[in-house]
Amino acid sequence: MDLSCTEDEEDFRHRLRAWLRRVLPALPPRPDPADWPARRAYDCGWQRMLHDAGYAGLHWPREAGGQGATPTQHLIFLEETERAGAPYVGANFVGLLHAGPTIAAEGTAGQRARWLPPILRGDEVWCQGFSEPEAGSDLAALRTRAVRDGDDYVVSGSKIWTSHAEVADWCELLVRTAPVTPDTPRHRGISWLALPMDAPGVTVRPLRTLAGTAEFAEVFLDEVRVPVANRVGAENDGWRVTMVTLSFERGTAFVGEVVACRRVLESLARTARANGRWDDPVLRRRLGRLAADCTALWRLTQWNVSEAQRTGGVPGVGGSVFKLRFSQVRQELYDAAAEVLGADALDAGREWVVDRLSSLSYTIAAGTSQIQRNIVAERILGLPKGR
Repeated sequence: MDLSCTEDEEDFRHRLRAWLRRVLPALPPRPDPADWPARRAYDCGWQRMLHDAGYAGLHWPREAGGQGATPTQHLIFLEETERAGAPYVGANFVGLLHAGPTIAAEGTAGQRARWLPPILRGDEVWCQGFSEPEAGSDLAALRTRAVRDGDDYVVSGSKIWTSHAEVADWCELLVRTAPVTPDTPRHRGISWLALPMDAPGVTVRPLRTLAGTAEFAEVFLDEVRVPVANRVGAENDGWRVTMVTLSFERGTAFVGEVVACRRVLESLARTARANGRWDDPVLRRRLGRLAADCTALWRLTQWNVSEAQRTGGVPGVGGSVFKLRFSQVRQELYDAAAEVLGADALDAGREWVVDRLSSLSYTIAAGTSQIQRNIVAERILGLPKGR
C-alpha cells in the first residue's frame, strides 16, 4: 500500500490551503456551543461553502454526488482543514459521516437523488435514532415497532441519545418490523427507515450532558406514519444495513478528530513548557507516549480508508480496532491536559476542560469499548462467541 502523495495530490493540498487562507478570515464568529439552532445555521453555512467550492463529500463516490477523491486526498483534506482551524462537520455529523454514506451504499437511485444532495449542500440535517432505553449496546433488543399499513409504516416507541434530534430534518431510524420468536435471532426483523422529524406524532425532548450542552435528545414516536418508500434496504434486512452504518460510524467518522488530537497534543507541550510543568519527566514521557499513539492511529486511519476504498467504499472491522484505541487515547489525552493545567483544570472556562468532560463519552458512543472488543475477538481473531 503506497500512501505517498502524487503530484496531483500535492497540487490538491496547495489549492486547498490557498482556499482556506482566503475564506476562513471571512467566517462569522462561532456561536455559543450550547445554542444548537445557531450552531446548525453556522455548520450548514460552512457546508454550503464547501459544496460551492467542490469540497463537499470529497470521498463520496461520484455517482452519489461526491467528488470521488482518492483516499490520500481525503486525508489531506482532513489534515489541512484541522490545521487551519476550519469548522468541523458539527450538526451535519450524522448525515455526512454515516447516514449519507449508508444511503449511497444501500439506497435506491431515487433515494440517493432525494437525500444525498441536500446533505452535501447543508440544506438538511440528520440525527441517529438507534439506541433505546433498554437497547443501547444490545441494539438487537430494540422494541420500537413499525406495523405495515398500506404504503406506510405506523411507528411507535422511543429512542434515546439521539444525536442532534432537536435541530434535525431527518432521522436514520431502526425499527422492528417482525416480532421476535424463539426460533429466530433477535437481529432479524429489523428495518432501517428515514423518518421525517416534522411528522405528526414525533416528540423531541433534549438531554443535557455533563458538559452543559444538549446535542442528544429523547425521541418519542406515537403512531408516526413513515412511507414504505423511506425504507433503505429490504424489509427485515435492517440489521445488515445497520452494520454498514456502524462501519462508517466507527471506521471513518472519527478520522478528523485524530488530527485534532495531534494538534491538542502540540498545544499541551507548548503550555507545559510555558508554565514549568515540562520539567516533570513523568509528564514528558506521558506526552511522548500519546504522540506515539496518535501517530499509530493516523497510520491505522490511512490503512482503514485505503482498505475501504479498495473494497467498495465501506469500512471493515478494522474500524472497531480504531474506535477502541481512539476512545481510550482521547480520554488519556485530556487527562494529561488536566495535569498540565493543574488547578485550572477545575475552571470550565479554560481550554480543554469541557473537552475532557466530553471525552468520557467516547468509550460509550458509537458502540461501547466492550462491544468493540467482542467484535475484534470474534471477527478478527476468530475467537468463539461467549455463551
